[in-house]
Amino acid sequence: MKALVTGGAGFIGSHLIDSLLDRGWTVTALDDLSKGRAETVEHNFGREGFQFEDGDARDLDNLLRLGEGADVIVHLAATKIPRYASALGNLTTNLESSRAALEVARQNGAKYVLSSTSDVYGRNPDTPFREDGNSVLGPSTVKRWAYGVSKLCDEHLAFAYRDEYEVPIVVLRYFGSYGERQYLNWWGGPQGPFLEAITTGEPMQVHGDGTQSRCFTYITDMVEATARAIERDEANGEVINVGNDEEVSIRDLAVLMHKLSGKGGEPQIELVPYDEVAPGYQDVMKRIPDLTKQRELLGFEPEIDLREGIRRLWAWYEKVGKPDQPVQA
Repeated sequence: MKALVTGGAGFIGSHLIDSLLDRGWTVTALDDLSKGRAETVEHNFGREGFQFEDGDARDLDNLLRLGEGADVIVHLAATKIPRYASALGNLTTNLESSRAALEVARQNGAKYVLSSTSDVYGRNPDTPFREDGNSVLGPSTVKRWAYGVSKLCDEHLAFAYRDEYEVPIVVLRYFGSYGERQYLNWWGGPQGPFLEAITTGEPMQVHGDGTQSRCFTYITDMVEATARAIERDEANGEVINVGNDEEVSIRDLAVLMHKLSGKGGEPQIELVPYDEVAPGYQDVMKRIPDLTKQRELLGFEPEIDLREGIRRLWAWYEKVGKPDQPVQA
């Protein structure tokens, strides 16, 4: 079986490639290296069945060339919340690259697997989030919501291609990945900045009052669930939450990371008002997935709890030192 993976040098993509190659897949990976890093996949250079190319996922002609004969198109390439980039770049990149990847799936008769996000639920007050729940997004005047809107449009595009062209599709809504190879700034979530602050003795910056809660998924769990969605027909035509439902507040995450660092003393926490994060920034106070579909359709239960995951994250960080430079906003 052959897979084309866009965003293949990113955090999730590089781990997924390892898993697919270990499963016996042939994998072609594309990444423009604007956020991904070649060193995350270079250990597979020269490995039979693996090909990597530096390129733009919006370039349909190139994508068609790379995806010729593919059985599955895994579309991971995306930009994130416009706090990290422009809203225009966010919207156009995500929509144009998704359309191109869907075209490759259509022309090859391939399955299409889309990485979406828990951000599409927005401020829905009904938790845990069910896949058939409402998207409660903020106003269009607040660019923070451009990411959720773009990914929701990507999902609609996927289902439109299924309906119009009978492309088998799966939509995976990811919840908070972390682990080795992750980005060390806020692009990769709070764990990276907390690692560095604890190491350097600086206060950990917690946005708002720190009571906002999340569910974080260790990378090996996220990749195993994704690989099962790729390989299982039971996932076809479904939207599936992928993650862990162990809830933690951001303040408590900071305390736990300090405790497991072995540094001693009391954790230093600095509360940063949202307006200092980004003017008009709007947050989601609770983000918890309903994992019924993950369990029933993928037969998967997360194996790594938060405490064990943070231990592994520290072990990796202390082994490699500072593995990347901060991603520029």
